[in-house]
Amino acid sequence: MKFLDQAKIFVKSGDGGDGVIAFRREKYIEFGGPDGGNGGRGGDIIFVAVDNLNTLIDFRYTQHFRARKGGNGAGSDRTGAAAAPVIIQVPVGTQIFDEDRETLLGDLDEAGKRLLLCRGGDGGRGNAHYKTSTNRAPRRADPGWPGEERWVWLRLKLIADVGLVGLPNAGKSTFLSVVSAARPKIADYPFTTLHPQLGVVRLSVTEEFVIADIPGLIEGAHEGTGLGDRFLGHVERCAVLVHLIDGTQEDVVQAWRTIRHELAEYGGGLAEKPEIIVLNKIDAMSPEDITQRCQLLEQASGRPVMTMSGVSRQGVDKVLRLVQDQITRIRADDDATPDTPA
Repeated sequence: MKFLDQAKIFVKSGDGGDGVIAFRREKYIEFGGPDGGNGGRGGDIIFVAVDNLNTLIDFRYTQHFRARKGGNGAGSDRTGAAAAPVIIQVPVGTQIFDEDRETLLGDLDEAGKRLLLCRGGDGGRGNAHYKTSTNRAPRRADPGWPGEERWVWLRLKLIADVGLVGLPNAGKSTFLSVVSAARPKIADYPFTTLHPQLGVVRLSVTEEFVIADIPGLIEGAHEGTGLGDRFLGHVERCAVLVHLIDGTQEDVVQAWRTIRHELAEYGGGLAEKPEIIVLNKIDAMSPEDITQRCQLLEQASGRPVMTMSGVSRQGVDKVLRLVQDQITRIRADDDATPDTPA
């Protein structure tokens, strides 16, 4: 299935049904009076987050959603039928923006969460509604109110606990394939990962977390270079960032600084997230090179550096344990934080 995380669609709720002008006509009943009914309500446009979707690919082929008009009123004071709502299912983590792509209309970050985006128009009044003691035979009926319509942007942000970031060929896809059941494309050339990949890491019966492999960033990604920073939105919800650095390259400090600069330029709080720095591919390095480059990274970043090899699995378990401990602590802090009163 092709991955699609952005889509522009048109939505329109249903117009209200028209009210009618009618008078009671029955044998042996004179002066029956007005009995025109009201129109029914138009259908609503409702978005619902569901678990069994992970891409917005459906909206590439269906881009217009229109609800039906409400039924017109009828004689004998009968109200028109209300139109059924149009339910649009989207993946969990979908954000809905106005056409300007800046105004957030809704964030469906939990399964089952609903958003009434466009309300159906109310039905018009029939002439029975306008009957009074002084106006006993009104000949007025109103048309239904129009529904709402708008263009909106859908943007999917995958729900993951951990985000994998790093330069192309840092070993992110290999690491994901080793620690989870995910099978991303792996090759010895840059940009083998063209869209985010998700994997579930299970350390024990009670310990598991979701990890997201983000396509490699390069210098100038925030300006659109390479694949750009389009996919960084998928790590905005992550609790921890795992920054993989290829230990076989010449300047590991510059590699770390490049990614940190792109995270800061992107914004969204990514630069402030907890970061675990991992020097990867140590199976292809001498002990002296490992020690030297770890020291350089620690001096530049001011935090400890872990080492591992995704191919030989050396040090992988230690990295996963540290990640799980960080996630457990962050979750505990979130649960202990009291909700802010409205």
